Amino acid sequence: MDKKQLSLRAADNIRILALSMVEKAKSGHPGGAMGGADFAQVLFGEYMVFDPECPEWFARDRFFLDPGHMSPMLYATLSMHGKYSMEDLKNFRQWESVTPGHPERDVRRGVENTSGPLGQGHTYAVGAAIAAKKMEAKFGKIMRQRIFAFISDGGVQEEISQGAGRIAGHLGLDNLVMFYDANNIQLSTTVDEVTSEDVAMKYKAWGWEVIEINGNDHEQIRKALDKAIAVKGKPTLIIGKTLMGKGAMDADGKSFENKVSTHGQPLSAAGACTATSIKGMGGNPDNPFVIFDDVKKMYADRQKALKEECKAWEKEYQAWRKANATLADELDTWLSDEAPKVDWKGIVQKPNQATRAASATVLGYLAQQVPNMVVSSADLSNSDKTDGFLKHTSVITRNNFGGGFLQAGVSEFTMACLCIGMALHGGIIAACGTFFVFSDYIKPAARMAALMEVPVKFVWTHDAFRVGEDGPTHEPVEQEAQIRLLEKLKNHSGDNSLLALRPADVHETTVAWQLAMENTKTPTALILSRQNIDDLPANTYSKSKRVAKGAYVVREVENPDVVLLASGSEVSTLVAGADLLAKKKIKAQIVSVPSEGLFRRQSAKYQSAVLPEGVLRFGLTAGLPVTLEGLVAGQGSIWGLESFGFSAPYKVLDEKLGFTPENVVKQVTKLLKKK
Repeated sequence: MDKKQLSLRAADNIRILALSMVEKAKSGHPGGAMGGADFAQVLFGEYMVFDPECPEWFARDRFFLDPGHMSPMLYATLSMHGKYSMEDLKNFRQWESVTPGHPERDVRRGVENTSGPLGQGHTYAVGAAIAAKKMEAKFGKIMRQRIFAFISDGGVQEEISQGAGRIAGHLGLDNLVMFYDANNIQLSTTVDEVTSEDVAMKYKAWGWEVIEINGNDHEQIRKALDKAIAVKGKPTLIIGKTLMGKGAMDADGKSFENKVSTHGQPLSAAGACTATSIKGMGGNPDNPFVIFDDVKKMYADRQKALKEECKAWEKEYQAWRKANATLADELDTWLSDEAPKVDWKGIVQKPNQATRAASATVLGYLAQQVPNMVVSSADLSNSDKTDGFLKHTSVITRNNFGGGFLQAGVSEFTMACLCIGMALHGGIIAACGTFFVFSDYIKPAARMAALMEVPVKFVWTHDAFRVGEDGPTHEPVEQEAQIRLLEKLKNHSGDNSLLALRPADVHETTVAWQLAMENTKTPTALILSRQNIDDLPANTYSKSKRVAKGAYVVREVENPDVVLLASGSEVSTLVAGADLLAKKKIKAQIVSVPSEGLFRRQSAKYQSAVLPEGVLRFGLTAGLPVTLEGLVAGQGSIWGLESFGFSAPYKVLDEKLGFTPENVVKQVTKLLKKK
């Protein structure tokens, strides 16, 4: 059997394994996996470069799957390289299996990203391509990695694809090759019934090289990949016209291809005959979980070739290290999972500033001390104050990947996924900024970052109704409650899936950034004020290090009558309110709670010292009262918002909405009377 025939046989082997996984699980999506198997076979069998003995090799090619429902194709293909056993495939979608219904990041097995929500996966690929370009700009041609992405009709339709396509073309990411599996079939209908856009022209308009082929023809796939790899100055989209359910047959041996019904259910449930289909592709229906001997040998030979290629690279790499000792040490630092070394004590904050301004001070410092950091903003850098970073670096462009600032334009969701992609690639510390109310656009990305345990830093400013004159469209009310829910959710490692920090003054902001940079295991959300905030009494960086405990006593009193608690700018309001209460002989202990998630990790003894049992509690929040419900815990009351905001100067809103020291006194007095 010649090489071309063997490649086709290997693709059929992938199809058999994919459909059999779904059939055994009685759940899944076989059709797309069967249609995409030809591209997967050619890419992984001939083009992808990785080290079989070191899956985490930093210069490996990366493959980002966008349509996670096509996981059977990915698992089956990776099984050819020994990443999954036949038992693993048989346990598809089962409890504690390594083959979940949608792929979950597992670099050692070759799964670079968790995917499922369409559109995000290939946007991560764009971010990874940016990261690879930045690292090449710094370290040279030892950064030989290419980024491959696989997208489907649904991914093209998701709005985020517009941002990903625009930015990839704008930056000329010629290290990015994306295969569009254009099978004209969706879960419940055909593509023709949904859209009539010219996808090729759209991507060409964005500055992509576009190649249209028969996506089931191996020779056409090879020629397209060869051309794509040779293209300079722009990313490449390969539009592969494929057959949904390629190889599927009915009981009479007639084609059952190109059916909507095979998209989201086992072939047998769709009306096809699995036994006939498997036989038609050269398999044994009684024992389908087999890699054909000749296919097994072909992949073994490919692994030998990869090992030799990696050895040649390693020789070149060691010579490079010897000739560039200082640069090599810096590369080790970039690739380290450890937090960057920063002289946090050296940051000097101006007093009584907005925490967004304090954040700008920190970012300016980080720009000078952390060369592998990339900060992005959704056209708000001069307002979310991420321009503090920009002032000490340059903008990333197609001619300057050595820059550290990515101007994403008005595309919050895209920006967040690009930053996730940079972090998934490795070597880059990514942060992105926008207004807190627009965290709604980012929430799906923040959730995926939490699920993948990727340490992206989300910088969210204009954190409350004190946005003021812009009105309710720009005033976050329910957003903090949403993010705090994510903070309480455990990830698969058993940790809080996200660290959310809302600092109360400039010094807390410095420590919040320190915690964010030292958090290398999960995403971090920094929630910052637009307006100036009075510093907490006699506060310093050293005193604010208690933020690391999630909550701490700002002002301690003996035998308090009430504990006042809040986060962010409301803490200073409580301080002023406590001063007024003291004149009424009411003793108030003040607690700053920048992160309930961190606080709940502390010992029971510490928690009870901060929030003593049996003492009334009063919580103040510019968000929904539920934000503080777990802390007040039925032992007092909470003053918060229960409606959207209003358009007016923020000091007027403070007065009208009851966020004043005088109202703190009024509410606490009322609470004590009830006692």
